[in-house]
Parts: sequence; structure tokens; C-alpha cells
Amino acid sequence: MSRRVFLQSSLCSGIVGALAPWQSAFAQTTYAPVVPGHALVFPRDEGSHPEFRTEWWYVTGWLEDAARNALGFQITFFRARPARGSGNPSAFTPRQVLIAHAALSDPVQGKLLHEQRAARAAFDLAGAREGQLHVWLDDWLLRSEAPGYRAKVTGAALTLNLEFTPTQPPLLQGDAGYSRKGPRADAASYYYSLPHLSVHGEIVRDRKRAVAQGTAWLDHEWSSSYMDERAVGWDWIGINFDNGGALMAFRMRDATDASLWANATLRDAMRSVRTFGPGEVRFIPRRSWRSPRTGTNYPVAWTVTAGDLHYDIEPLMDDQENDTRLTTGAIYWEGAVRVSRGGQPVGRGYLELTGYWRRLRL
Repeated sequence: MSRRVFLQSSLCSGIVGALAPWQSAFAQTTYAPVVPGHALVFPRDEGSHPEFRTEWWYVTGWLEDAARNALGFQITFFRARPARGSGNPSAFTPRQVLIAHAALSDPVQGKLLHEQRAARAAFDLAGAREGQLHVWLDDWLLRSEAPGYRAKVTGAALTLNLEFTPTQPPLLQGDAGYSRKGPRADAASYYYSLPHLSVHGEIVRDRKRAVAQGTAWLDHEWSSSYMDERAVGWDWIGINFDNGGALMAFRMRDATDASLWANATLRDAMRSVRTFGPGEVRFIPRRSWRSPRTGTNYPVAWTVTAGDLHYDIEPLMDDQENDTRLTTGAIYWEGAVRVSRGGQPVGRGYLELTGYWRRLRL
């Protein structure tokens, strides 16, 4: 959902909000709706959908360097279409906005290493292509490249140059890719995932280069009306199970921190797919961590329930708070987690917690 965090609400309050001087002069934009029954087609739908308000490509995973150190990482590209009229032909008119985040969870460092960028799509310096996966912002990129995908981000604190090879077909979330996010049918996204991507490449931290390999998860979502007005944030998890299965689960929270909506999709080791409705998915917090920087309390350890399945979630490290106020206006928790069942390790994944620092607003 987030995954990662694109934070649709934060885009509007952050970068998109900064575009208000342009928007105020234009008429209201009509965005394409998300409707049930629409069939996703690959690889066409890996590309951009500029007629929708928001979209993101979100890659998360676990890496291991040559010293066998466990690391978590995320790379996210967001596209947002600001409200505008069609009468201004200027190339400077913000027709699309691109935001990119990257982070590395490194227990040796004890905190998150992260980078962020943002720009309007103009003069071929930033953009997202239709019909194929190719999104870029300056020299940052995520694109299709045989036999799978390639991502590159560069920064002062962190550089990632990774290649991803699919080992499974796309996992359609919700009802064949139509993913409800609330009681209203129009609060929805088109949503698919690629679990169990094989990863190899290079990471640079503290000016030291290291070869790394591991397993990743790619989420792609696009929407024009993502959150119910009663939602204040969400909890999301994507899990790559050791047996080859995968689970995505999320819940939207209201102002009392109760579940406003929830959903999950499980693909088991035999490739059988099962979906779980709002009454079958529960996020039960077991332990919280308080950020020394923001004072925010995040429930970083959970029991996640889908039907009769129960999984215990523990973070790779507690401090995986991501401050993206320079680009999205948001602070949230997003990080690598270990997954166990009945006391036995069964997989690894990524957890995203939004709306704990401040309520998300569209």
C-alpha cells in the first residue's frame, strides 16, 4: 500500500499542497474512477496510469551482504496528478509530480538510512511511462530490464543498485485487482503485487560498497479516491513465507484506532489464492516503541490474523521511522520484520504504519 509510503494524503498535504498557487487558478480536474470488473493486463499495467490521481511502485525486501548481515530496504516511486485546467500550455505547468524515497534498515547503524527526492514531470527530467514500467527522477529509476526489473538510487547517505528477477506471477489483490479501502465502493485502488522477487546488486553506505542478495516484494497501486474520510491512517504488511507462499494484509484505522476496513490476500505454497474480508483480518499490537526524535508511539510488534491463521511480527530493529517531510510532509514507520507462527520462524516481510505521527489528510 505504501506500501509504501506514497501516502496519498501526504502527497496532497506536502508536495501537491505546495502546488496550490498553480491549482487555484484552474478548474477542478476530473480523475478516472476505480471500478470493479476491470481486468488488469500485463505487462501493460506495470506502466503509469496518468489519468488517475495517484500511483506508486513500492519495492521492499531483505538483503544479506557478504558478511551475512541482515538488512531491510525499500525503494518507492510516487506519481501524483495535481488538479489543474487544460488551458495553460506552459511546460512549467505541473501536470504530474514525481516523488521517490529510498531507505535501508541497518541494525549495525541502529537507525534508518534514507534518501528522498521530488520534482514535477517536465523536460524529461522526471516521469513515468505508460505501457511499461519505467519511472525516473533525475538519475533515480525503476524500470523493466530483462529478466525482470532494475532500480537505482544515489545519495549522500545511501546508494542502491539492485536487480529483481520474478519467480512467481503477479498476485492480484482484493477482487481480481480491485482493492476496496473502505465501506464506500469508490474508496478503492487497482492493486497487484509481485512477491518473492530474487534480488542481487550493490549497496553503498558510509562510502563502503558491498554486494548483497536477497528476496523482495513489489507493490503497484493506482487510485483516484484512496481513503475514506473517516480513516486517519493504515497498517500494512507484505510477507514472503519461507515455503514460497505470500500474504498481504492491511487495515484502515479510524480516529479511535479501531479498524474501519481490512483485507488480506494469501497465496499458499501450492499457489492457491484466498482472500479475507474485513471481519476476518485483525491487527493486534503487542509492543510499542517511542521515537526519541518525534515522541511518536508506534506499535512495532503485532499479531496479525487472517481467518484462522495467526502470525507474530517482530521488527528487525525498532527504529525504522522515516521522516519524509521534505517531500510528502509525513513521518511514518516502515521497516523489515520477522514473521513466526507458534514460536517457529516462517518468513520475513515489511510493515508500514501510517497516521501515528499525525492524521493523514487527503
